[in-house]
Amino acid sequence: MSQRLDVRHLNIFYRDFLAVEDVNMVIEPRSVTALIGPSGCGKSTFLRTLNRMHEVIPGARVEGTVEMEGINLYGKDIDPVAVRRNIGMVFQRPNPFPTMSIKDNVLAGVKLNNKRISASAASDLVERSLRGANLWNEVKDRLDKPGSGLSGGQQQRLCIARAIAVKPSVLLMDEPCSALDPISTLAVEDLIQELKEDYTIVIVTHNMQQAARVSDKTAFFNIAGTGKPGKLIEMDATPIMFSAPSNQATEDYVSGRFG
Repeated sequence: MSQRLDVRHLNIFYRDFLAVEDVNMVIEPRSVTALIGPSGCGKSTFLRTLNRMHEVIPGARVEGTVEMEGINLYGKDIDPVAVRRNIGMVFQRPNPFPTMSIKDNVLAGVKLNNKRISASAASDLVERSLRGANLWNEVKDRLDKPGSGLSGGQQQRLCIARAIAVKPSVLLMDEPCSALDPISTLAVEDLIQELKEDYTIVIVTHNMQQAARVSDKTAFFNIAGTGKPGKLIEMDATPIMFSAPSNQATEDYVSGRFG
């Protein structure tokens, strides 16, 4: 289920503007990779190229390759919708569909993919996905109530349940805890640790402690100045990145001297 991603010579553009330059990276299966760096250095832009969401923006494009188990996701005959189905995304702010029930929120992606599903299979999938998101015990008695009635932390876990219901191989998370309180943040961090047994996870975070707590590898992006492209400065096992990085800029960033 969980799959490896190989990024090679990836350049990311908004029309003629080079936003992120020449990223080379291996994202290991069944692990958590954290992307860190100052605002505007291209972390979220890079994250969105991994499931081809970047190109939804008019004029946005990439050069280079993103391979999943040897298949170039940007190949001519590759359907971007299929890529997004296999590489799920959880956004910064919880975004359950407000008019839908908790149950229908979980099933939204499956129905969007035109999958016919029996009532019993749907019930099983809802329970399995909500259990996978550590939310089942909190909502099992109100599955027909609106998802928007949940707390922020519960809404974010509902969005994670919705993402895993379509059985992706990879989960991308763009600052999934930035809008949450500390207790909800801890619940999502615990969940990430459990999910990595089945998924490849890539998380963008501005929280250095969070990166140190949840990730196996950390990639530091930086930018030389306004109008310059973001670059991957270095990537290593998280304990090394936080204790003995090879680049001075990395050390300055993780120790709080800039950013």
